[in-house]
Amino acid sequence: MKIKLLLTAILLISFQNFFGQETKSAPVTDSLKTKTLDVEKENLENKLKAEKQALKEQQKAEDQIKQAEKDAKRAEKEQDKLEKEQKKFEKEQKKLANAEKDVEKSKSKIEKEKKNLEKMQAKFEKAKSKGKLTPVELEKGNVDLTKQQLRIKEAEEDLEKAEKKLKKLR
Repeated sequence: MKIKLLLTAILLISFQNFFGQETKSAPVTDSLKTKTLDVEKENLENKLKAEKQALKEQQKAEDQIKQAEKDAKRAEKEQDKLEKEQKKFEKEQKKLANAEKDVEKSKSKIEKEKKNLEKMQAKFEKAKSKGKLTPVELEKGNVDLTKQQLRIKEAEEDLEKAEKKLKKLR
């Protein structure tokens, strides 16, 4: 019986320790303190999220600005390129117009020189038929006619050069 009593006493003490530790192990917390800590923690988390969001938006804005600057530079380069091409085209057109003008000028010069040759020949033949010319004047007239024919040949050469230049430009 002593053993039963001893075992019961030990058992009671064990239960008491077990349940006693359970109540002692749960810390006493202040609900107001935990609520304020939770609110502060929540506020800090919200603030952190807001800062991250603002940082992302700022980064997006900077990226858009950089992209807009790149686009502006690209457009400016394209505009410069178009202007250069336009100037080049205008220059070529001007050269072409000048070449055409030179061809027309050469043609009109040839016509003018041929008319002068015909007038000179007619005048020379008229004077020759009258028989008033001396042999020196005959030679001088022949030399003038030859010179006029040379001028016509030079004008024809100029015309050929102008036509070659015009073909080259076209």
